[in-house]
Parts: sequence; structure tokens; C-alpha cells
Amino acid sequence: MKHTLSVLVEDESGVLSRIASLFARRGFNIESLAVGQAEQEGISRITMVVTGDARVIEQLNKQLYKLINVLKVSDITDSPCVERELMLLKVNATSSTRSEIVELAQIFRARVVDVAEDSLTLEVVGDPGKMVAIVQILQKFGLREIARTGRIALIRESRVNTEFLKSLETKA
Repeated sequence: MKHTLSVLVEDESGVLSRIASLFARRGFNIESLAVGQAEQEGISRITMVVTGDARVIEQLNKQLYKLINVLKVSDITDSPCVERELMLLKVNATSSTRSEIVELAQIFRARVVDVAEDSLTLEVVGDPGKMVAIVQILQKFGLREIARTGRIALIRESRVNTEFLKSLETKA
């Protein structure tokens, strides 16, 4: 199962390297990684997606806490969260397909950020499922390049689980 971990660390050089080494030594793969300044100066938030069962994640939590610069580790997988990724997607676009690609981009609330004679570059922001969906839809035009950030996530203070609400809508 995929788990989303939110790790608060002191903003010092080498912290990310030590965390990556910890995972590598134990043979774990980090599927997604995003690092940025947190709400407090001198603190960074690392959001990572890793695969493992509950026992593996508990072991990783314990190992992360042993690192000096790690302040807090939270497994936010089962918490109601706001999750986002950013993707830049360069797709082949001829004069005959350009308008269809732009229409599809609008459906996904993607923005055209670059136009060339034979391609369009789109900016897509959303949850990971949205990223997969737009890639599948646009594949028929020919994808040239994809650049994708790691997942970022914050727990919803409202505690509203939008995934649960979506499941109710599909049953109605």
C-alpha cells in the first residue's frame, strides 16, 4: 500500500541526503518526493510517498526519528487531506489537433503555457488521479515530455474527507 508521509525537519544542508540514504540502505523506494519551506522559518516539510505495509511504515517512522534533524513524522495516508501535484506536459499539436487539445486541457483545468508550431506545453495542477487521467487522454496525440513534481499534502482542518463524499455521489 502507498503511504504519504509528512516530515518536518530542520532546514540544514544534508538533511534530505541523510533521509534518502536511510531509505536506500533499507531497500525502500521513494515514489514521490517534495521538499519546501514550512510555516516556520528554519523548518522544511518533506512530503514523500512510499510503498509498504503498516509494519514497514512504523519501522521507517522509528528510523526517521533517530535522525537528529527530524522534528516530526506523520503518516497522513488515512487522514482527510488536500493533495496536489504539478505537471508540465508537452504534447504534439498540429493545426488540425490543436483546438481539440486545448478543449481537453480546459476540461482538466490545465493551462497552455507554451505554444510552438508543432507542440503545446500544458500546466496541470491537481490530485494524482487527475495527472494519470490527462496523460491517458492526451497520449493519442503523442507525448513528447513530462515533468512532474512530487505530491504535496496537508491535513484538512475541517476533517471533511472528500474521497468519502465522492463515493457517496457515485452511489446516488
